[in-house]
Amino acid sequence: MSTIKVVLLRHGQSTWNKENLFTGWHDVSLSEEGKIEAIDAGKILKNYNFLFDYAYTSVLQRAICTLWYILKELNQLWIPVTKSWRLNERHYGALQGMNKLQVTQKYGEKQVTLWRRSYQINPPALTIDDPRCPRYDAKYSHLEDYELPLTESLSITLKRVVYFWENNIFPKIKNGERVIIVAHGNSLRALIKHIEKINDDDIINLNIPTGIPMICEFNHKMKFIKRFYLNNI
Repeated sequence: MSTIKVVLLRHGQSTWNKENLFTGWHDVSLSEEGKIEAIDAGKILKNYNFLFDYAYTSVLQRAICTLWYILKELNQLWIPVTKSWRLNERHYGALQGMNKLQVTQKYGEKQVTLWRRSYQINPPALTIDDPRCPRYDAKYSHLEDYELPLTESLSITLKRVVYFWENNIFPKIKNGERVIIVAHGNSLRALIKHIEKINDDDIINLNIPTGIPMICEFNHKMKFIKRFYLNNI
């Protein structure tokens, strides 16, 4: 019996990735290199004859545009796309917009690594009146304040991602639908932690590159088998 393959992909390089800034929920566009990465990802998936029934992404344009370039390359722009804030990048709180090198110089590499990669530790939080707070963004006007983070650890990110996975994405996959998810480094780390049951200490070592299709493979009983990248065009 054939296995079930779900495609996960971190968006192409963004303009703030290129400038080495903490991005989080800030809604930046793809860089020119990021657009090329997205197109190349589409070419890779086309070469492997991937067809999709549904696509899922965040409400942030760097992920939305990456998905658009991929589906255009596949001539599958017509498939249903669901966008959810629950697939957003982890919220980096008061670090958003700050240069990673400068933050490292100020707080030390160990502390910044914990903020970026650990499971339980939150970056410094925004204040409620900070203009970077998501309550002031029209994309989130339908949400209550308690749903909108001022900072997030990976563990907090995991809760919202897994909720969406269990209630929206996983039922489609179990029903035989072919799915692609384009999201972000930390929302995908959270999802992979859940799928593969990676422990809290080991998750710090997982880094997901931009723009490279990643396959999570399951057996017919939806038991995880393996994860691997497709990286040749």
